[in-house]
Amino acid sequence: MRVIAGVARGQSLKVPHVSTLRPTSDLVRGAIFDIIGPLFPPDTHVLDLYAGTGAMGIEALSRGCGQADLVERNPTCCKAIRENLDHTGFASQGSVLCLSVGQALPKLTGPYELVFIDPPYAQPLDVVLAGQLTTLGLINRDSTVVVEHAYRSPMPDNLAALSRIKERRHGDTMISVYALEGATIG
Repeated sequence: MRVIAGVARGQSLKVPHVSTLRPTSDLVRGAIFDIIGPLFPPDTHVLDLYAGTGAMGIEALSRGCGQADLVERNPTCCKAIRENLDHTGFASQGSVLCLSVGQALPKLTGPYELVFIDPPYAQPLDVVLAGQLTTLGLINRDSTVVVEHAYRSPMPDNLAALSRIKERRHGDTMISVYALEGATIG
């Protein structure tokens, strides 16, 4: 596994041996950034929920985002994320919260312009979580929320105040992109 674009392009990422870990493949990461845009301004703040290896947040930092908060509850994965941030030169731009998503959300300060949500495929996305993004002020009209999920587990058109604006399938993986109702992405 490696960073696929930006200033850290080609840097390898450590993948810990955790049975429940399903890192986002290079192909799917590339597809996500094809959908949402290849480069970001330096003031872009990223939230990577269920971060695993940290690949999504690190990829965003490599493509110009200024700050990333990565949330992962598994301590082995948290250690790997910190090592990956250090190895790619983004340790000062990345913050790792080794907590469950439910515990982490109230501790975060938004808004985030880019949010990645990639829960384990066996764990469907909690609609309450999507609502908390709005009620806690973690997203706004300029925010894009990317949900990675199994193709066989379709996402609804609306998640709380979020509306799906784009969707793409890659094998068993589905990428659903959401924004607050009425907002669009480029």
